[in-house]
Amino acid sequence: MTESNYIELQAEGTATGAGIKAWVKGVPFDSGAETQLRNTARLPFIYRWIAAMPDVHWGLGATIGSVIPTKGAIVPAAVGVDIGCGMAAVRTTLVASDLPDTLRPVRDAIERAVPHGRSDHGQKNDRGAWAKAPARIAERWSTLAPGYEAIAARHPKVTRNAPPQAHLGTLGTGNHFIEVCLDEADNVWFLLHSGSRGIGNRIGVYFIEKAREEMRQAGIDLPDRDLAYLTEGSRSFDDYVEAVGWAQDYARANRQLMMEAVVQAVASTPGIRPFEVTGEVVNCHHNYVAREMHFGQEVLVTRKGAVRAGVGDLGLIPGSMGARSFVVRGRGNPDSFMSCSHGAGRSLSRNEAKRRFSVADHVKATEGVECRKDKDVIDETPAAYKSIDAVMEAQNDLVEIVHRLRQVVCVKG
Repeated sequence: MTESNYIELQAEGTATGAGIKAWVKGVPFDSGAETQLRNTARLPFIYRWIAAMPDVHWGLGATIGSVIPTKGAIVPAAVGVDIGCGMAAVRTTLVASDLPDTLRPVRDAIERAVPHGRSDHGQKNDRGAWAKAPARIAERWSTLAPGYEAIAARHPKVTRNAPPQAHLGTLGTGNHFIEVCLDEADNVWFLLHSGSRGIGNRIGVYFIEKAREEMRQAGIDLPDRDLAYLTEGSRSFDDYVEAVGWAQDYARANRQLMMEAVVQAVASTPGIRPFEVTGEVVNCHHNYVAREMHFGQEVLVTRKGAVRAGVGDLGLIPGSMGARSFVVRGRGNPDSFMSCSHGAGRSLSRNEAKRRFSVADHVKATEGVECRKDKDVIDETPAAYKSIDAVMEAQNDLVEIVHRLRQVVCVKG
């Protein structure tokens, strides 16, 4: 393993002496993210230090691209509301020459197969949810339903809005996407990004507010109200661990079901020869919390926009709509708590991207990619993100590159 590539920051006023190790050499590191990280490092239960990945940037609730190890408490806002959000990819036996010259039919087939986006304010006519879930969705939901019912019985507020089965196997909005990609040998891959959809959001919002209320009742003053935490041993902590674990399982199942639909959709596209999925399959979270062993102790590791990168772990690091993505293998670097970035990371806010770039800019940036090229996706244009190549260089001590993928089709939520 190469020498660790981080810079160290000290956070003043920390009860634990915790600092920050940031893999930000050669990439932008905004002051808002640095302030958030310093505030988080002041919490009394941080274990050793916080690790910041090269895609780090300010985030609502907590810093995106951060790895927060704790003992005895969890910060729900650090996990966030897109619980279990992550990536999935499969390699197929197709090669570039098997794809049609015009890729719009492939994109159309995927868009028909997987509900995406949002309409009707998320109500019953929402095009991003199932009006009537297919049998395969209903069957998978039957395995998740008991856990959901147990959570909902104790916390009825999480049941508001669309039922979870209506979102299972659907993409969502924002930066969630489905892509057809080619690797360095012109093998065809399918790649997608999504999480626990509406139910994950409701669980996250509910327990974030529950943590804030417990801080108010205990008279605990925090540097940021989004750092409100649940203490291990309390009922609310146990309930959150149960709920967040269930949402992470839901998110993984959501990606698996979508990937099955993508494979079937492409297979049914006229002109595509019969193909199979190879043994190269990856499905990884990048917004989640897990119990892990680090430096000989069991700790809770919250990865907010970060992927586990233990020795041999396969992960996915996407670029933007017009940049490369990477299949990576973890090096198991202990300094990062065996983690790596979850993507390129935003360099501009969504509003700033819309202000700065035109549809013509976006069309040029996504040349050669079959995707939406209208004003409603400008906030996702490649120039709104950091350079994925610079991000990969900054973390060459955390992961090794297994495959480089370039998009030829992109479906955005």
